[in-house]
Amino acid sequence: MTAKAADSPPLGPDRPRRRGAEAALLTGAVLIVLLGYCSMGLATHGRLPPDLTRYAWALAGAALAGHLAVRFAAPYADPLLLPIAVLLNGLGLVLIARLDVATPHRTAAGAQLVWSALGLTLFVAVVAALRDHRVLQRYAYLSAVAALVLMVLPVLFPPVNGAHIWIRAGGLSFQPGEFAKVLLALFFAAYLAANRTALALTGRPVIGRLRLLPGRVLGPVLAIWLLSVGVLVLERDLGTSLLFFGLFVIMLFVATGRIGWIAFGLLLAAAGAYAVGTLEPHVHGRVQDWLHPFASIERGDGPGQLAQSLFAFGAGGILGTGLGGGHSVLIGFAAKSDFILATAGEELGLAGLAAILLSYGLLVDRGFRAGLTLRDPFGRLLATGLAAILALQVFVIAGGVTGLIPLTGMAMPFLAQGGSSVVTNWIIVALLVRLSDCSRRPGPDGDAAAGGPA
Repeated sequence: MTAKAADSPPLGPDRPRRRGAEAALLTGAVLIVLLGYCSMGLATHGRLPPDLTRYAWALAGAALAGHLAVRFAAPYADPLLLPIAVLLNGLGLVLIARLDVATPHRTAAGAQLVWSALGLTLFVAVVAALRDHRVLQRYAYLSAVAALVLMVLPVLFPPVNGAHIWIRAGGLSFQPGEFAKVLLALFFAAYLAANRTALALTGRPVIGRLRLLPGRVLGPVLAIWLLSVGVLVLERDLGTSLLFFGLFVIMLFVATGRIGWIAFGLLLAAAGAYAVGTLEPHVHGRVQDWLHPFASIERGDGPGQLAQSLFAFGAGGILGTGLGGGHSVLIGFAAKSDFILATAGEELGLAGLAAILLSYGLLVDRGFRAGLTLRDPFGRLLATGLAAILALQVFVIAGGVTGLIPLTGMAMPFLAQGGSSVVTNWIIVALLVRLSDCSRRPGPDGDAAAGGPA
């Protein structure tokens, strides 16, 4: 596939770049994170953290580097994207550092800080180097092949906590599926942009407005479904399967505008999840834990992870126990990764948890908004897909730790421990910054004249 130049919109009046607003929001995000770090130190040690000054300079420097990259390379980008990412990443570092205090033999904040720095470095590199998102369309099939390789690799390595989603060698660990999701979003956007007319209009009517598509069009849809079920069977990873298939169904609906694809996708996903959840022991065990979270207590074995998570949310109440005042570390080894949202719920309360979820909501909203205002189909679908990745992850993880759906092994974007996750999410934000810059830029090089809110 080759990228096609979008139709140039008519020249229009210049619009505010809003870089001053971004700088003010970044300052507020940095101050909130530093206040949280101070509060954590006072609650756990009775004094300010000894490395507060160094941490403050590092956080401020990282935020400034990101701001300068956006100011000079993407001056019309949405002013909310970078500040929200900095806020969530900073809060995640504070929560991990707080849990490190309770687990001195298993510290993770230092490694997470290094991964965050690497992620922000890649953010700056992507924003500076990628001046036109449409060039990515040329690498659609290469992205699909690379994504398939990354998804299959963990099967060749021993499982970690019952799931084949990690590659571990020596002291290093790598989760290929985190990078595969971005590559798949790129491929889906390119494929659907090229075939959206055939998907929307071709086929024979079956029932009402439901159409049976020709094999060359329907084939990739069924292939993605089989791929998502295959990932679930081989890697025992419910979350990755739901993410991949949900991503494709959302982008397919956006490309065609046909609500029938949503129903068709939900039916296929439900059938696959039911079959594997019944037949695969590891996934079946997670489903049973979800259906009966207090069964281990009734047997006299003590609370399991999900039960401890629910207790943590209940203990937090409206305003929480304060950073450093909770006991969510009792959840166990996954407290800093899968269940870090339980720490936020216990120590920040319902108010703090709602603020975090609203921050995610704003991040997703600005991604969708960039897609709505882009003219070229590839950019529109890519922005939608990247925003959908974040939305699906937050739903799957938050739903799991609150008992809404079965637990998965995914990491909360920016918040949870996980180097692969935080690096990938910074790349997603960088791509959204580039797409929003194009959507808001007036004149022949941008799509701002296409209309819509920005």
